[in-house]
Amino acid sequence: MSKNSNLKEKWDLLVSKLTDQFADGEALNMDGIIYLIGIQELGQGHRSFKKDEKMNLMHIAICKLLEPYGYYEFDFFDDDSWPHYKIITELPNLKPGEQSVLIKEAIINYFDAVAYLE
Repeated sequence: MSKNSNLKEKWDLLVSKLTDQFADGEALNMDGIIYLIGIQELGQGHRSFKKDEKMNLMHIAICKLLEPYGYYEFDFFDDDSWPHYKIITELPNLKPGEQSVLIKEAIINYFDAVAYLE
C-alpha cells in the first residue's frame, strides 16, 4: 500500500471515529479536528470558549502537531494554564495541498501516539 493511500485510509477512519464521538451527524472537517486537539491539549475540560480563545486553541493544536517535526517547542504555561510554544524552525513555503498532507499526517501521528485508531 502506498503512503498516500495509507494516509487516506487512516484519515477516513479517524474522521469517522471522531465524528461518531463528537459531532451531531455532519462529518468533522480538518479545522474541527484541530479544534478538538486544542481543547485536549489545553486540558480544561468541556466549557464555552470565546472567539479569540477558539483561535488560540487551534494555534495550540498546530504547535503541538508540528512539534515532532521540529517546527515548534513547548515553552511554558501562562497564569491561566494555557500552553505557549516557541518557533524553532520557520515553516517552509508549502502549496495548499502539501500543507494539507503535512497536517493530516501530523494529526494521524497525534492520534496514533495514544492508540486512538486501534
